[in-house]
Amino acid sequence: MTSEQLEQQIRKKRSFLCVGLDTDLEKVPAHLLEEEDPIFAFNKAIIDATRHLCVAYKPNTAFYEAYGAAGWKSLERTIAYLNETCPDHFTIADAKRGDIGNTSTRYARAFFDTMDFDALTVAPYMGRDSVEPFLAFDGKFVILLALTSNPGAFDFQTGASGSGPLFETVLAKSREYAGAERLMYVVGATKAEYLAEIRKIVPESFLLIPGIGAQGGSLREVCRYGMTDGVGLLVNSSRGIIYAGRGADFADRAAEAAAAIQKEMSDILSGT
Repeated sequence: MTSEQLEQQIRKKRSFLCVGLDTDLEKVPAHLLEEEDPIFAFNKAIIDATRHLCVAYKPNTAFYEAYGAAGWKSLERTIAYLNETCPDHFTIADAKRGDIGNTSTRYARAFFDTMDFDALTVAPYMGRDSVEPFLAFDGKFVILLALTSNPGAFDFQTGASGSGPLFETVLAKSREYAGAERLMYVVGATKAEYLAEIRKIVPESFLLIPGIGAQGGSLREVCRYGMTDGVGLLVNSSRGIIYAGRGADFADRAAEAAAAIQKEMSDILSGT
């Protein structure tokens, strides 16, 4: 998928919602635990219930890796199902990888070639040679961690580096990398006040915004400071959608939660 196709889907659905598939067996409805693959059964139900309301899905790989080979198999089944049934959705592997040389290339092959995700989150701390191997894969996107939503982000990301905060250095320097036109950036919704400055450095890049809902971020504040003429935003909600209900009707409750966010997004896109 290209960024232009992603924008087309946003306009068509009047939604820039990304649903985070952070599937925890301790939180899924009890009846699903009887399934052969309860993680995939849960994900499939969530996907089927919300696909018309969102434009992207983002499995956090830690929630799959925690269960070993069985969890990894669930992740493979999930992305295969998305690629088969939701080909117009943008898929993000939230793995936060970041190493150099051949190691990064192998990580990229795992998520881009073997599983065919559209994008992968990458940590920039090791610099150019930890990012460019991911950007070497044509048609795939790297979502670079810039300014995250967690409280510890203030430990390093907002600290001084050169002429400004470290996250600004990351943004500016990354624009020099080969393949930089396929860079997106993670910016937490709880840091919405920084978005105006971020847009001065990356005026058109898509931003992946976690922190709406359970973490307290404001959708309207994010859009006020971060939206571009091409929208330029993917706003993620995980727990607030997928765990909106814990009973047999969990998928319906997830759809209701997603619909509420999509309605607000539609209003924002309409200028109301």
